[in-house]
Amino acid sequence: MCSPEEAALLRLEEVFSATLARVNSLVLQPLLSAAREPSEPQSRECLRLLQQLHSSSQQLWELTGESLHSLQERLRHPDSTGLESLLLLRGADHVLQVYTEYIESYTSCIVVQAFQKAAKRRSEFWRGQLKALRQLLSGVGSKGSVGTALIQALRQPLTHHVQQYVLLLLSLADTVPERHPARELVVNAATLFGNLQSFMRQALDQAVATQALWPTLSRRQRDVLCTPARRLLQDSQDVPVTVTPLRAERALLFDDALVLLQGHNVHTFDLKLVWVDPGQDGGTFHLLTPEEEFSFRAKDPQGHAVWQWKVTQAVCQALRGKKDFPLLGAGLEPSEPPACRCTAHTFRAEGRFCQATYEGEWCRGRPHGKGTLKWPDGQNHVGDFHQGLEHGYGTEEVYKGYFQEGLRHGFGVFESPPQAAQPFRYTGHWEKGQRSGYGIQDDSDRGERYIGMWQADQRHGLGVVVTQAGVCYQGTFHADKMVGPGILLSEDDSLYEGTFTKDLTLTGKGKVTFPNGFTLEGSFGSGAGRGLQTQGVLDTSALPPDLSSICKRQLGLGAFPVENRWQGVYGPFRDFVSAGCPGDLQEALLGFHVQSSRELRKSQDYLCCARTQPEDSVGRIKDSLEELLQHREPKALQQYLRKALSNSLHPLGKLLQRLMLTFQATYAGVGANKHLQGLAQEEVKQHAQELWATYRGLLRVALQHKGQALDEEEEEEEEDAETRDLRVHGLVLPLVLPSFYSELFTLYLLLHEREDSLYSQGITSLSLFPDTKLLEFLEVQKHLWPLKDLTLTTNQRYSLVRDKCFLSATECLQKIMTTVDPREKLEVLERTYGEIEATVSRVLGREHKLPMDDLLPLLIYVVSRARIQHLGAEIHLIRDMMDPIHTGGLYDFLLTALESCYEHIQKEDMRLHRFPGHWDSRELW
Repeated sequence: MCSPEEAALLRLEEVFSATLARVNSLVLQPLLSAAREPSEPQSRECLRLLQQLHSSSQQLWELTGESLHSLQERLRHPDSTGLESLLLLRGADHVLQVYTEYIESYTSCIVVQAFQKAAKRRSEFWRGQLKALRQLLSGVGSKGSVGTALIQALRQPLTHHVQQYVLLLLSLADTVPERHPARELVVNAATLFGNLQSFMRQALDQAVATQALWPTLSRRQRDVLCTPARRLLQDSQDVPVTVTPLRAERALLFDDALVLLQGHNVHTFDLKLVWVDPGQDGGTFHLLTPEEEFSFRAKDPQGHAVWQWKVTQAVCQALRGKKDFPLLGAGLEPSEPPACRCTAHTFRAEGRFCQATYEGEWCRGRPHGKGTLKWPDGQNHVGDFHQGLEHGYGTEEVYKGYFQEGLRHGFGVFESPPQAAQPFRYTGHWEKGQRSGYGIQDDSDRGERYIGMWQADQRHGLGVVVTQAGVCYQGTFHADKMVGPGILLSEDDSLYEGTFTKDLTLTGKGKVTFPNGFTLEGSFGSGAGRGLQTQGVLDTSALPPDLSSICKRQLGLGAFPVENRWQGVYGPFRDFVSAGCPGDLQEALLGFHVQSSRELRKSQDYLCCARTQPEDSVGRIKDSLEELLQHREPKALQQYLRKALSNSLHPLGKLLQRLMLTFQATYAGVGANKHLQGLAQEEVKQHAQELWATYRGLLRVALQHKGQALDEEEEEEEEDAETRDLRVHGLVLPLVLPSFYSELFTLYLLLHEREDSLYSQGITSLSLFPDTKLLEFLEVQKHLWPLKDLTLTTNQRYSLVRDKCFLSATECLQKIMTTVDPREKLEVLERTYGEIEATVSRVLGREHKLPMDDLLPLLIYVVSRARIQHLGAEIHLIRDMMDPIHTGGLYDFLLTALESCYEHIQKEDMRLHRFPGHWDSRELW
């Protein structure tokens, strides 16, 4: 027997097929007729786009006919024709492709206003067709323009059809038994069409934004930039950003190019040749191109995060050559663009390469690897390139850091020449000219990063290695080689404990724990051409493990005590404070010197601070200490710390910049690995403690200069660890977290990717419900429904209203993404709770405190409507970084409530629209 859902799908396809045929005769054919015999290039472009749209519409109509036929056969012969025979299920990927091609054709017409331009040529005809057009549509007023009616006629039937697809497929999934062979096909089709809805919304939003951009530009700028396929992703008029050194008046990020406008000049940069380099300042990041380097500085951390994320994802998308699906940055492919690429570029700037075209391999904005360089006069170079120069040229090695008796000593950064046999970059501690102590080294050839201990220029002691492929391992090193057993984590979260080679070949005794809980323990080995061999015991009796705990295994915790890792950075600042902050020795103690193999310059360039004369440093330190004494009250102190930390000439600002450098060297790029999240989290907290200790040291020095000392109460606070921790979390951590947030939050994203994916599926499913249906689904008591807040338009029913109930609470909760401060995020959560109670009190006409059983479904409603991306990562970061003073208090309670909502939305009954039955508050809270 066929299900009612299959019969409903048949009726849906019949209606859609008839609608497509009518749209073709009523809209597309007349548009094509009006656009024929164009006399101008723009008109010819419109004709081409309309012809492409007509072709896509025809393919969609034919596909709908095939789908209809497969449904008819299924309903005629249900016993001999299985559910899996339906085109929607067996050919879901092909169906999706036809739909996306139509959407691309349609949005390209919107970008260049093809519908409006074609309609103008037969305006009298279209005015006569308005009534017939409006009969195709629902919810469109009688006063709309012809252009609006045409746009709606080509979009609304498709949007409604896809929405009905999702609802019916989800409903069909509920009727198919778990072990039925077609079950997976139905769930897959429902997911694909749910994703298609998100893709359509983003495509339409981008097209409308792009079309709205062109009138704001000059005619010359439009002629250069306007193409049907181009989409606007970000505009600096919406999220302000300052671009230096170009001083661009406006920055536009398209899906294929970055554009900087300066007067009448248009500077266009191909995204395939743009590299994103996170800056040391939390509000700045850098872009590298073959001929230019820019700094982008936003007004706040949120603006910085928006621009850096969108540019990064746009570069990834451009390199892949296809749009991300369903949303920008949400595909299965890596979200970090590779440092090395292969493409072509013609140099325009004056210089030896002017007018030459290079085609080949690139690395960080420079020709690097195999390539061909051709000049217009016929001269060319074919072969190897190193950092932008033909083989035989090259830059020298560079060290930036501390010295002692002419030798590298203390903290420093070393970059080997790119033409070296094994090029590398080392960030860490040195002793008498050799790498020694804790340090980070990138091996660009092997695509891996070593994090751990060194001795006499060799890896020696405990260490962790992370690779570009996602594999990471931990073990003990001796004389640059790993010795004894170690821990190896593969990309699929399999765990191996035992011995293995440098090339990650398992050898000797060991134990493999697979993601499903099975274990294999025994001896491993390999031979030429024989692959991996093992002799041991496979245990399949273990209970399935908690998958979230498996993927969250952490490396390095306990191996490198957090207080000892960056002593080479903390030490000079402690020495400076202990010496009484002598201004004339500030650069000697805190300045970073640069040494190249060409010459040793003892007091010239500084990595983290501008050069100053000794007498300037003396005066500046005195002023800083004097100002410090004037800002000792809590509010004033916070303002002082914020100012000092943002000043690269202040000791606190210098220390913060140095710590940002080490953090990026460890956790950016290859180091963005979920198994390092624990290391990074405790490092940020330790840095906040060290900055607070430095401040307290500066305060003591300032008082000593005045012949004073800390009073008895302040001395007691200094000795009390609990009070000190409260100061660190309450004052310092919120101020320094933005400087580490980009790398830290990326680690949280990776760590909680699985849960966030399930949560996202749940949000997508719940978003299909109108407001009243969702409130009913969540079993919110009807007397709490805020129906009096809804204003209905003509012919609109309560059952169709979407995203209107508890709107103030929803909009309030969305602000949790606009700050990086955990305390401010918790304040947003408190205000959201207040908005929910205020709405309920208004509905009831009296003040009302919600009991727990009523609050949970309402909060789930608000969370589902807020559609906050990566909510799991947000929650865990707040939990890990919040002030311990809030433990057990209101903020802790509200955060626990939000966690309960997040966990419940991940459940299958939310993702597949199954009613949960009665809420069990004991289980959820």
